[in-house]
Amino acid sequence: MMPIRLLTFSTLFPNNARPNHGVFVENRLRHLVASGAAASTVIAPVPWFPSSNPWFGDWAVNAGVVRREIRHGLTIQHPRFPVLPKVGMAVAPLLLYRAMLPVVARLIADGPPFDAIDAHYLYPDGVAAVWLGQRFGLPVVLTARGTDVSLIPRFARPRKLIQAAIGHAAAVIAVSAALKDALVEIGAPDSKITVLRNGVETALFRPPPDRAAARAAVGFTRPTLISVGLLIERKGHHRTIEAMTKLPDFDLVIVGEGPERHRLTALTARAGLGDRVRLPGARPHTELPLFYGAADASVLSSSREGWANVLLESMACGTPVVASPIWGNPEVVRAPAAGVITRENSPDGIAEGVRRLFAALPSREATRAYAEPFSWDATTAGQLEVFRRVIAERTRGVS
Repeated sequence: MMPIRLLTFSTLFPNNARPNHGVFVENRLRHLVASGAAASTVIAPVPWFPSSNPWFGDWAVNAGVVRREIRHGLTIQHPRFPVLPKVGMAVAPLLLYRAMLPVVARLIADGPPFDAIDAHYLYPDGVAAVWLGQRFGLPVVLTARGTDVSLIPRFARPRKLIQAAIGHAAAVIAVSAALKDALVEIGAPDSKITVLRNGVETALFRPPPDRAAARAAVGFTRPTLISVGLLIERKGHHRTIEAMTKLPDFDLVIVGEGPERHRLTALTARAGLGDRVRLPGARPHTELPLFYGAADASVLSSSREGWANVLLESMACGTPVVASPIWGNPEVVRAPAAGVITRENSPDGIAEGVRRLFAALPSREATRAYAEPFSWDATTAGQLEVFRRVIAERTRGVS
């Protein structure tokens, strides 16, 4: 059987300048392609910016992204598209679509033909992808991932465009059952949605062979909590820092980078936690197992997630979690071996969750064993089933 030929489309995808950006999209695709049953060319658009001068901060990073690269055997195009900061949400799908029209046309002209578009994140990516699918006669499978369902549909124009995109898509994948329920609430047909959770790289994320050496390597000397994620408001790092005032026996390390760094650093200083809270910055994906494995527990205090990969990554390293009671998290943390769900997402709730976890701390072996079944195999099989079905439906429709 010939492999399914996919055009994967998403602005959420790693690149040379942001190697961890959207790594969950890349990981799922890598495992799908590794099955041998699918092949993919990736279009991962990048916002256009004229200067790479560091003075321009986060925007300048985009200027340093190469136009084409190969990662893990995948060929990735990084064409540019215009963005209107803060005022352009309503027109973002149109700008993205128009910029990508010649890119997709050129790929199709160069051949071989694609069987379907594999699009990630509903807005603006999914909306633009559906328009591209209509323009070039390709079925589109959308994957909803979190804030594209929990936040963006609160705005009237994006909501209408998302609803229309879902209506014209051949199928929709949700990364958690809670996300599927929310999609149905905004009008998506239940029958069109398949729940396919993210998996974890159990070969990469595993307990360190010498935990004492791992702790020494990252400078952990006391019971240590770790929080991994972008330094942005919705990740809730500020709540975790405030919780540390109620947890005097613990240190906290927040691994990540982002626009909230100065605020979090100032909060740490005001709370008198400078000797107990560290922000070492972002780390390559391959270094995260060292931090997870050295920590005593992971804390995730996000206000919104689709399926939080950091939870499974931590568990796979033998480190239990304390996670906020939001969409998706109870689907990941389902047993004492995994950790606990906080009763409320607040500093008091986080502190109580940490104390509850450590009152009955699972063995690291039990936590690792809990994570091991969450491989990518079932997700890969589910994707193949969805793509084969929509391609067969398209073929029947054409004939």
